[in-house]
Amino acid sequence: MMHAGATTTYWVVFHVLVVVLLLVDLFVLQRGKHSITLRTAWAWTIFLASLAFGFALFLSHTQGRESGLAFFSGYLVEGSLSVDNLFVFLLMFRSLKLSVEEQRRVLLWGVLGAIVMRAFFIAVGVSLLDRFAWVEYVFGAFLLIAAIRLLRHKTERDEASGAVRWLRNRKSSGFIETEGGMVRLAFPALLYVILAVEATDLIFALDSVPAVLAISRNPFIVYTSNIFAILGLRSLYFVLAGMLDSLRLLHYGLAVILAFVALKMLLHKWIDVPVIVSLGIILLTLVIFAAASKLIPAPKASSSR
Repeated sequence: MMHAGATTTYWVVFHVLVVVLLLVDLFVLQRGKHSITLRTAWAWTIFLASLAFGFALFLSHTQGRESGLAFFSGYLVEGSLSVDNLFVFLLMFRSLKLSVEEQRRVLLWGVLGAIVMRAFFIAVGVSLLDRFAWVEYVFGAFLLIAAIRLLRHKTERDEASGAVRWLRNRKSSGFIETEGGMVRLAFPALLYVILAVEATDLIFALDSVPAVLAISRNPFIVYTSNIFAILGLRSLYFVLAGMLDSLRLLHYGLAVILAFVALKMLLHKWIDVPVIVSLGIILLTLVIFAAASKLIPAPKASSSR
């Protein structure tokens, strides 16, 4: 029986896979109190990306080529937008001087909360689009505003600074500084940091979910592409921890992608963009701005006299 774009068996099997991957991440890859190695983080990130690609091939075989392409396009959009999200977390954790172990704890709860929030927002978004056609134009306008915000570069540091200020106001309880100057979290400080992470992810979900809904209206494709991207957040975080400055132009690429999907949503009655074309534009944009971040030298900071 079909339910929300797929059979009940597909939904059950997918969630079993999600649970298995979370358990492997938690109890095998990051056991103990030692930092996850960069090699392990890269390996797990590549493995999850390969698994997502395999899932796209599976959907192409079982539900048609368009479904597979839509899934992979949604996965790329959600994954690329998640990079911006992770930079916020990185700046937040650095400002609070959290130890690597504390970062791992917070990120675990952040991933679990993100899965629940994505499921809720996708269900609401699909329901609204099915019932009210004009909501599509609201989502499109919202995505255009998000793109403009990124172009104006009101980005990670601004988002993180607000969360850090809120946390510092509550730093009298539960933030325990160790001998090395790093911070260990006790309750309720752990709860405060998790709430800040979830609130930040909520803001990003308001951009990413409509962006993926602009690519596909199939709840199963939208949900699975989001969850596959979220599953790799913890390992991707440790990969990006040493690359904060090397992707400094990526937010412009994200703005281009958001503007593209916004226009696709706003103009769909007049212009039909095939899924394969959408995927090509998304890939090309990411490659161009990632390469530009490497090739274009960073402006030198002006020295104050």
